[in-house]
Amino acid sequence: MKKIKVLLVDDSAVVRQVLLAILEKTPDIKVVAVASDPVFAMEKMAREWPDVIVLDVEMPRMDGITFLKKIMAERPTPVLICSSLTAKGAETTLQALAAGAVDIIAKPSGGVKNFLLDMAAEFAAAIRAAAVVNVGNLGRRVVSARLEPALKSDADVMLAPGAGSAMSQTTERIVALGTSTGGTQALEAVLTLLPRVCPGIVIVQHMPEKFTASFAERLNSLSHIEVREARHNDRVLPGLALIAPGGKHMMLTRSGAFYHVEVSDGPLVNRHRPSVDVLFRSVAKFAGRNASGIIMTGMGDDGARGLKEMFNAGANTVAQDEASCVVFGMPKEAIKLGAAKRVLPLRELHLAILGVG
Repeated sequence: MKKIKVLLVDDSAVVRQVLLAILEKTPDIKVVAVASDPVFAMEKMAREWPDVIVLDVEMPRMDGITFLKKIMAERPTPVLICSSLTAKGAETTLQALAAGAVDIIAKPSGGVKNFLLDMAAEFAAAIRAAAVVNVGNLGRRVVSARLEPALKSDADVMLAPGAGSAMSQTTERIVALGTSTGGTQALEAVLTLLPRVCPGIVIVQHMPEKFTASFAERLNSLSHIEVREARHNDRVLPGLALIAPGGKHMMLTRSGAFYHVEVSDGPLVNRHRPSVDVLFRSVAKFAGRNASGIIMTGMGDDGARGLKEMFNAGANTVAQDEASCVVFGMPKEAIKLGAAKRVLPLRELHLAILGVG
């Protein structure tokens, strides 16, 4: 069995020691080097290039962002960012994602050793996921929250399937987007092409708690439409995109002729919170044929069954194509279920949102 070669770069001796101990017990992963900063890391990479790099962002001599940009310019390689769950950490991590990082490993500011030990299996899973990304699409990145172990519940734990609850066709349209690995840059590519006048949009991007607000602010600064993190009972309006908060589920609901979102706690669904399946099911139930659903790049199958429910409810459904995905997991599973009426490249998804593609 070929092992995944990993380089650990972190200025914390505790983090390096704990991660090394964890990964040495993982049969399919081999740590080929550890380094306390990017300068040492480059010396070690000259001798053996890794398959995946686990990188802190705040380090001496050279910061992680500069190092990451150098890697992506010279030899694109999957990079996992190991970042603290702080406002400063979130802002820096989003810069890393924009520069080409593939995922976030969110660590607390205290109790890191016990946290990493508790999350050993999920940490290894994040490395395996990074190792299979489409390196040719490393310019389009995302964050995803995998560091919470749970049974694989389905959307039933949050919302019963719909049964004739949606209104008949109206002029008010709802667009639901779901994505994971590769999604931060994919969403940027789509939302920044939309004009101010467009349907109301609800989005689940697998992302750890505390990162979604900064992510929404970044997209808002780049887009013609308004983009922000969703709040409970927000109304879905034309020209507005609402992003589910990390660590919370988001569901569409209806009050009279108006659509709102519910933001709530609940168990993980498909190992995620927020879950694309939960959002898509709610859209199928309350918007039906008044909605469009788009499933985008991501690892796993979250959203595939929900998109099928939207399809069955009469919604327009789209899957991102393999060539433009960083990871062709979620769209592939949706296509296998017959949930997608069309398969489109990333560059055409904004047209599907506008109903002209």
